[in-house]
Amino acid sequence: MALVPSGRSRCRPRAAPRTAPRPGTRDVRRGRVVTLGGVIDLRELRDHPDVVRASQRARGDDPALVDAALAADTRRRSALTEFESLRAEQKTLGKQVAAAQGEEKAALLARTKQLAQEVKARQAEADAAAAGLEQTMHRIANVVADGVPAGGEDDYVVLREEGRRRDFAAEGVTVRDHLEIGEALGAVDTERGAKVSGSRFYFLTGIGARLELALLNAAVDQAVAAGFTPMITPTLVKPEVMAGTGFLGAHADEIYRIESDDLYLTGTSEVALAGYHADEILDLDAGPRRYAGWSACYRREAGSYGKDTRGIIRVHQFHKVEMFSLCAVEQAADEHQRLLAWEEQMLARAELPYRVIDTAAGDLGSSAARKFDCEAWLPSQQRYLELTSTSNCTTFQARRLGIRERTAAGQTRPVATLNGTLATTRWIVAILENHQQADGSVRVPEGLRGYLGGLEVLEPVAR
Repeated sequence: MALVPSGRSRCRPRAAPRTAPRPGTRDVRRGRVVTLGGVIDLRELRDHPDVVRASQRARGDDPALVDAALAADTRRRSALTEFESLRAEQKTLGKQVAAAQGEEKAALLARTKQLAQEVKARQAEADAAAAGLEQTMHRIANVVADGVPAGGEDDYVVLREEGRRRDFAAEGVTVRDHLEIGEALGAVDTERGAKVSGSRFYFLTGIGARLELALLNAAVDQAVAAGFTPMITPTLVKPEVMAGTGFLGAHADEIYRIESDDLYLTGTSEVALAGYHADEILDLDAGPRRYAGWSACYRREAGSYGKDTRGIIRVHQFHKVEMFSLCAVEQAADEHQRLLAWEEQMLARAELPYRVIDTAAGDLGSSAARKFDCEAWLPSQQRYLELTSTSNCTTFQARRLGIRERTAAGQTRPVATLNGTLATTRWIVAILENHQQADGSVRVPEGLRGYLGGLEVLEPVAR
């Protein structure tokens, strides 16, 4: 999901504890042992706690959460062992009471009563430990992949630069920013957007509306050609779906919530696409399930006051085509590279100079184990502007949402989920600025001309 440029404050989704366990979590009251509704793999936490601690440190998060989770797990398992032992004794006593008489029966009944109290106490202890474990586990972010740079938002690694930055001075072009260009083209109207809806809202008018549709339709066509299923997704989702993808918690104030209906407005179709297969078992024998979601997106941009307030870089509402893939965990790293390649294919279609960065651990959202960003050059500000992100979330989201696959051996296990931006409203910023001409017109990239009725140049409109 694309957010903001280098030197920027990113919207990092954090996990939030659920108020109730998902179906299939451990329920000692029913005497059943089932897998806890997970986030990171509990077995990995037990077997490789140092790896999880190192991941927490790399993110700038608290490694002590690992020890707290392990302690809660130990308490839970101990209480469950005692609970099961006492329950077994209860069953045995029940048979003995039925056959006993006189004083022996009275003694057995007394022990049965005492045992019932002990069972109840162990049940409460196990429930409390399980709740504590669940809450602590939800505060631990996904384990970062090998090779991810440590550090914060400024510690990314530039993997490569593509395309050529224009020398506007040599061409005799006075660089204008996207808003000035957009207003001259009759493409962007932020003044009336603010009049209607407030700051950070806008109208795309005339060629601006057509340009956005051209971008999004090109993205969908490319996705379909690559085997994606196009989807127009809901933009209101239930709390458990929003939490399941990792977008609630410390940064929940960046998300719009409809309190009267207990629904959230999504900031990316990734959320709805992740929830699409919640609590399902998928057949992935034929390869990854790939979806391309087209949706309006909503972000409060809390904490970004004063940043990119001019134009349509940071806005509360925009449109986006998002790739979403579900695959076997062994295929996730290769699938991540494929998503990145498809993003770069779109950037080439738009003829934009850009760089690819490997995002540092401290700048990853809680769901992502690794994230690559593509940032286009912004001539008016002489900096890079993030246009796409692609994240490998491994099994983090799938564990929360109960999305599994059935293996060839007939077993079930969580799938890996990945996402990546294919086009969004923000691309208009980079297209207008990088393709502006001295006379105020804008050259249309060849890859988009077919979506604009063959237009080669966008001309300023008479005022």
